[in-house]
Amino acid sequence: MRCPHCHSTATTERPDRTAHGYRRFRCRACGRQFNERTGTTLNRPQLPTDVVFLIVLWRLRLKLSLRDLAEILLLRGLVFSHEAVREWEAKLAPLLTEALRKRRKGQIGRSWYVDETYLKVAGAWHYLYRAIDSDGNLVDVYLSATRDQAAVEAFLRSAVAVTGVIPETITTDKHAGYPPAFDEVFGDDVEHRTSKFKNNHLEQDHRGVKGRTRPMRGFQTHISAHRFCRAHDEMRNFLRPATRRNQHVPAAQRRAIHAQRVAALRDMLAIA
Repeated sequence: MRCPHCHSTATTERPDRTAHGYRRFRCRACGRQFNERTGTTLNRPQLPTDVVFLIVLWRLRLKLSLRDLAEILLLRGLVFSHEAVREWEAKLAPLLTEALRKRRKGQIGRSWYVDETYLKVAGAWHYLYRAIDSDGNLVDVYLSATRDQAAVEAFLRSAVAVTGVIPETITTDKHAGYPPAFDEVFGDDVEHRTSKFKNNHLEQDHRGVKGRTRPMRGFQTHISAHRFCRAHDEMRNFLRPATRRNQHVPAAQRRAIHAQRVAALRDMLAIA
Protein backbone atom coordinates (compact mmCIF):
# COMPACT_ATOMS: atom_id res chain seq x y z
CA MET A 1 0.00 0.00 0.00
CA ARG A 2 1.32 3.46 -0.90
CA CYS A 3 2.28 5.73 1.99
CA PRO A 4 -0.19 8.66 2.27
CA HIS A 5 2.54 10.89 3.75
CA CYS A 6 5.49 10.54 1.35
CA HIS A 7 3.75 8.47 -1.38
CA SER A 8 6.43 5.81 -1.26
CA THR A 9 5.58 2.21 -2.15
CA ALA A 10 8.24 0.89 0.25
CA THR A 11 5.76 -0.06 2.96
CA THR A 12 5.44 -3.03 5.27
CA GLU A 13 2.21 -4.38 6.72
CA ARG A 14 2.23 -4.80 10.48
CA PRO A 15 0.80 -7.94 12.13
CA ASP A 16 -1.61 -6.04 14.40
CA ARG A 17 -4.74 -4.15 13.35
CA THR A 18 -6.60 -1.05 14.51
CA ALA A 19 -9.49 -1.18 16.98
CA HIS A 20 -11.91 -1.31 14.02
CA GLY A 21 -10.02 -4.08 12.26
CA TYR A 22 -8.17 -2.04 9.63
CA ARG A 23 -4.73 -3.15 8.49
CA ARG A 24 -1.75 -1.16 9.75
CA PHE A 25 1.39 -0.32 7.78
CA ARG A 26 4.80 1.23 8.28
CA CYS A 27 6.64 3.22 5.64
CA ARG A 28 10.31 2.32 5.36
CA ALA A 29 11.07 5.57 3.56
CA CYS A 30 9.72 8.12 6.07
CA GLY A 31 9.28 5.80 9.05
CA ARG A 32 5.68 6.83 9.71
CA GLN A 33 2.85 4.44 10.49
CA PHE A 34 -0.62 4.51 8.91
CA ASN A 35 -3.68 2.35 8.32
CA GLU A 36 -6.16 1.77 5.51
CA ARG A 37 -8.18 4.91 6.33
CA THR A 38 -5.26 7.31 6.79
CA GLY A 39 -5.49 10.21 4.36
CA THR A 40 -9.07 9.43 3.34
CA THR A 41 -12.25 11.39 4.08
CA LEU A 42 -13.09 8.92 6.85
CA ASN A 43 -9.70 9.09 8.51
CA ARG A 44 -10.75 9.95 12.06
CA PRO A 45 -14.39 8.85 12.73
CA GLN A 46 -14.70 6.71 15.83
CA LEU A 47 -16.87 4.19 13.98
CA PRO A 48 -16.07 1.73 11.17
CA THR A 49 -16.48 3.01 7.62
CA ASP A 50 -19.42 0.74 6.80
CA VAL A 51 -21.33 2.00 9.85
CA VAL A 52 -20.71 5.63 8.94
CA PHE A 53 -21.87 4.92 5.38
CA LEU A 54 -25.05 3.30 6.68
CA ILE A 55 -25.79 6.29 8.91
CA VAL A 56 -25.37 8.74 6.02
CA LEU A 57 -27.50 6.51 3.78
CA TRP A 58 -30.30 6.50 6.36
CA ARG A 59 -29.92 10.25 6.84
CA LEU A 60 -30.45 10.94 3.15
CA ARG A 61 -32.96 8.21 2.44
CA LEU A 62 -35.23 7.87 5.49
CA LYS A 63 -37.37 10.36 7.40
CA LEU A 64 -35.12 10.40 10.46
CA SER A 65 -33.67 13.31 12.37
CA LEU A 66 -30.06 13.58 13.48
CA ARG A 67 -31.02 12.57 17.01
CA ASP A 68 -33.15 9.67 15.74
CA LEU A 69 -30.10 8.15 14.09
CA ALA A 70 -27.97 8.55 17.21
CA GLU A 71 -30.67 6.88 19.32
CA ILE A 72 -31.17 3.97 16.91
CA LEU A 73 -27.49 3.04 16.87
CA LEU A 74 -27.22 3.58 20.64
CA LEU A 75 -29.39 0.47 21.02
CA ARG A 76 -26.60 -1.47 19.27
CA GLY A 77 -23.92 -0.10 21.59
CA LEU A 78 -22.59 2.60 19.21
CA VAL A 79 -22.24 5.94 20.96
CA PHE A 80 -22.00 9.19 18.98
CA SER A 81 -23.73 12.57 18.99
CA HIS A 82 -26.18 14.03 16.50
CA GLU A 83 -23.51 16.58 15.56
CA ALA A 84 -21.29 13.71 14.42
CA VAL A 85 -24.04 12.68 11.99
CA ARG A 86 -24.16 16.23 10.66
CA GLU A 87 -20.39 16.24 10.10
CA TRP A 88 -20.43 12.86 8.36
CA GLU A 89 -23.22 14.03 6.07
CA ALA A 90 -21.30 17.20 5.20
CA LYS A 91 -18.23 15.11 4.29
CA LEU A 92 -19.80 12.18 2.48
CA ALA A 93 -22.90 13.59 0.79
CA PRO A 94 -20.89 15.69 -1.74
CA LEU A 95 -18.71 12.67 -2.59
CA LEU A 96 -21.72 10.46 -3.27
CA THR A 97 -23.45 13.25 -5.20
CA GLU A 98 -20.45 13.81 -7.46
CA ALA A 99 -20.03 10.09 -8.14
CA LEU A 100 -23.72 9.68 -9.01
CA ARG A 101 -23.78 12.75 -11.23
CA LYS A 102 -20.84 11.39 -13.23
CA ARG A 103 -22.71 8.12 -13.77
CA ARG A 104 -25.67 9.95 -15.33
CA LYS A 105 -23.63 11.66 -18.03
CA GLY A 106 -25.41 11.15 -21.37
CA GLN A 107 -28.06 8.83 -19.85
CA ILE A 108 -30.99 11.29 -19.82
CA GLY A 109 -33.79 11.62 -22.37
CA ARG A 110 -34.32 14.74 -24.47
CA SER A 111 -37.83 15.54 -23.23
CA TRP A 112 -37.56 17.45 -19.97
CA TYR A 113 -40.14 18.54 -17.41
CA VAL A 114 -39.07 21.54 -15.31
CA ASP A 115 -40.74 23.03 -12.25
CA GLU A 116 -39.86 24.55 -8.89
CA THR A 117 -41.03 23.85 -5.36
CA TYR A 118 -40.52 25.65 -2.06
CA LEU A 119 -38.25 25.01 0.91
CA LYS A 120 -37.65 27.10 4.01
CA VAL A 121 -34.03 28.10 4.62
CA ALA A 122 -33.11 30.24 7.66
CA GLY A 123 -36.77 31.22 8.03
CA ALA A 124 -37.18 32.35 4.39
CA TRP A 125 -38.70 30.54 1.44
CA HIS A 126 -36.26 29.38 -1.25
CA TYR A 127 -36.99 27.83 -4.63
CA LEU A 128 -35.85 24.32 -5.49
CA TYR A 129 -35.74 23.91 -9.27
CA ARG A 130 -36.06 20.28 -10.36
CA ALA A 131 -36.26 18.53 -13.72
CA ILE A 132 -36.96 14.96 -14.82
CA ASP A 133 -37.16 13.37 -18.25
CA SER A 134 -40.11 11.56 -19.81
CA ASP A 135 -39.16 8.28 -18.09
CA GLY A 136 -39.03 9.92 -14.65
CA ASN A 137 -35.22 9.98 -14.42
CA LEU A 138 -33.66 12.90 -12.59
CA VAL A 139 -32.12 15.62 -14.74
CA ASP A 140 -30.87 18.06 -12.10
CA VAL A 141 -31.65 19.93 -8.87
CA TYR A 142 -30.83 23.56 -8.14
CA LEU A 143 -31.70 25.65 -5.08
CA SER A 144 -32.12 29.39 -5.54
CA ALA A 145 -33.07 32.24 -3.22
CA THR A 146 -34.93 33.91 -6.11
CA ARG A 147 -37.50 32.83 -8.68
CA ASP A 148 -36.50 34.71 -11.81
CA GLN A 149 -34.83 34.38 -15.20
CA ALA A 150 -31.29 34.33 -13.75
CA ALA A 151 -32.16 31.39 -11.51
CA VAL A 152 -33.67 29.45 -14.43
CA GLU A 153 -30.58 30.10 -16.57
CA ALA A 154 -28.26 28.90 -13.80
CA PHE A 155 -30.36 25.77 -13.37
CA LEU A 156 -30.40 24.99 -17.10
CA ARG A 157 -26.64 25.43 -17.47
CA SER A 158 -26.09 23.15 -14.50
CA ALA A 159 -28.44 20.54 -15.99
CA VAL A 160 -26.69 20.57 -19.36
CA ALA A 161 -23.27 20.36 -17.69
CA VAL A 162 -24.16 17.33 -15.57
CA THR A 163 -26.13 15.41 -18.22
CA GLY A 164 -24.25 16.38 -21.37
CA VAL A 165 -27.64 16.48 -23.13
CA ILE A 166 -29.39 19.31 -24.97
CA PRO A 167 -33.16 18.75 -24.67
CA GLU A 168 -35.52 18.83 -27.63
CA THR A 169 -38.64 19.76 -25.66
CA ILE A 170 -39.12 21.30 -22.22
CA THR A 171 -42.47 21.39 -20.45
CA THR A 172 -43.05 23.99 -17.72
CA ASP A 173 -45.82 26.00 -16.12
CA LYS A 174 -46.52 29.53 -17.34
CA HIS A 175 -44.05 31.36 -15.14
CA ALA A 176 -42.69 34.40 -16.98
CA GLY A 177 -39.03 33.60 -16.22
CA TYR A 178 -38.88 30.46 -18.36
CA PRO A 179 -39.25 31.70 -22.00
CA PRO A 180 -36.45 34.33 -21.89
CA ALA A 181 -34.16 31.90 -20.02
CA PHE A 182 -34.70 29.21 -22.67
CA ASP A 183 -33.99 31.73 -25.43
CA GLU A 184 -30.79 32.82 -23.68
CA VAL A 185 -29.45 29.30 -23.03
CA PHE A 186 -30.80 27.27 -25.98
CA GLY A 187 -31.92 29.81 -28.57
CA ASP A 188 -34.44 28.32 -31.00
CA ASP A 189 -33.17 24.74 -30.63
CA VAL A 190 -35.68 23.77 -27.92
CA GLU A 191 -39.46 23.52 -28.11
CA HIS A 192 -41.07 25.05 -25.04
CA ARG A 193 -44.43 23.66 -23.97
CA THR A 194 -46.56 25.18 -21.20
CA SER A 195 -49.16 22.88 -19.71
CA LYS A 196 -49.92 22.29 -16.03
CA PHE A 197 -51.52 18.96 -16.89
CA LYS A 198 -48.46 17.56 -18.70
CA ASN A 199 -46.32 18.55 -15.71
CA ASN A 200 -48.48 16.67 -13.20
CA HIS A 201 -46.05 13.76 -12.82
CA LEU A 202 -43.25 16.21 -11.91
CA GLU A 203 -45.52 17.82 -9.35
CA GLN A 204 -46.01 14.37 -7.85
CA ASP A 205 -42.25 13.73 -7.98
CA HIS A 206 -41.70 16.77 -5.74
CA ARG A 207 -43.29 14.73 -2.96
CA GLY A 208 -40.03 12.80 -2.50
CA VAL A 209 -37.84 15.71 -1.41
CA LYS A 210 -40.74 17.57 0.24
CA GLY A 211 -41.65 14.55 2.33
CA ARG A 212 -38.02 14.01 3.36
CA THR A 213 -37.31 17.62 4.32
CA ARG A 214 -40.61 18.26 6.13
CA PRO A 215 -39.55 16.44 9.36
CA MET A 216 -36.34 18.49 9.36
CA ARG A 217 -38.28 21.75 9.85
CA GLY A 218 -36.14 23.75 7.47
CA PHE A 219 -32.42 24.42 7.02
CA GLN A 220 -30.10 26.91 8.64
CA THR A 221 -27.98 27.79 5.60
CA HIS A 222 -28.36 27.81 1.84
CA ILE A 223 -25.23 25.65 1.46
CA SER A 224 -26.50 22.86 3.70
CA ALA A 225 -29.94 22.95 2.05
CA HIS A 226 -28.50 22.72 -1.46
CA ARG A 227 -26.10 19.95 -0.46
CA PHE A 228 -28.81 17.86 1.20
CA CYS A 229 -31.47 18.29 -1.52
CA ARG A 230 -29.06 17.46 -4.32
CA ALA A 231 -27.67 14.40 -2.49
CA HIS A 232 -31.17 13.19 -1.57
CA ASP A 233 -32.47 13.41 -5.13
CA GLU A 234 -29.36 11.83 -6.64
CA MET A 235 -29.55 8.88 -4.23
CA ARG A 236 -33.32 8.55 -4.64
CA ASN A 237 -32.90 8.47 -8.41
CA PHE A 238 -30.08 5.91 -8.21
CA LEU A 239 -32.05 3.58 -5.92
CA ARG A 240 -35.17 3.86 -8.07
CA PRO A 241 -35.86 0.32 -9.39
CA ALA A 242 -38.07 1.34 -12.32
CA THR A 243 -36.63 2.45 -15.65
CA ARG A 244 -39.80 4.23 -16.80
CA ARG A 245 -42.86 5.82 -15.26
CA ASN A 246 -45.63 3.56 -13.94
CA GLN A 247 -43.48 0.45 -14.42
CA HIS A 248 -44.35 -2.47 -12.15
CA VAL A 249 -41.33 -4.08 -10.48
CA PRO A 250 -41.96 -7.25 -8.41
CA ALA A 251 -41.05 -7.05 -4.74
CA ALA A 252 -38.29 -9.67 -4.96
CA GLN A 253 -36.68 -7.82 -7.86
CA ARG A 254 -36.97 -4.50 -6.01
CA ARG A 255 -35.12 -5.96 -3.02
CA ALA A 256 -32.38 -7.40 -5.22
CA ILE A 257 -31.93 -4.11 -7.07
CA HIS A 258 -31.83 -2.17 -3.81
CA ALA A 259 -29.17 -4.44 -2.31
CA GLN A 260 -27.01 -4.24 -5.45
CA ARG A 261 -27.21 -0.47 -5.66
CA VAL A 262 -26.52 0.12 -1.98
CA ALA A 263 -23.40 -2.03 -2.43
CA ALA A 264 -22.47 0.11 -5.44
CA LEU A 265 -22.87 3.26 -3.33
CA ARG A 266 -20.56 1.78 -0.71
CA ASP A 267 -17.97 1.06 -3.42
CA MET A 268 -18.23 4.65 -4.71
CA LEU A 269 -17.46 5.90 -1.23
CA ALA A 270 -14.53 3.51 -0.86
CA ILE A 271 -12.75 4.90 -3.93
CA ALA A 272 -13.75 8.55 -3.39
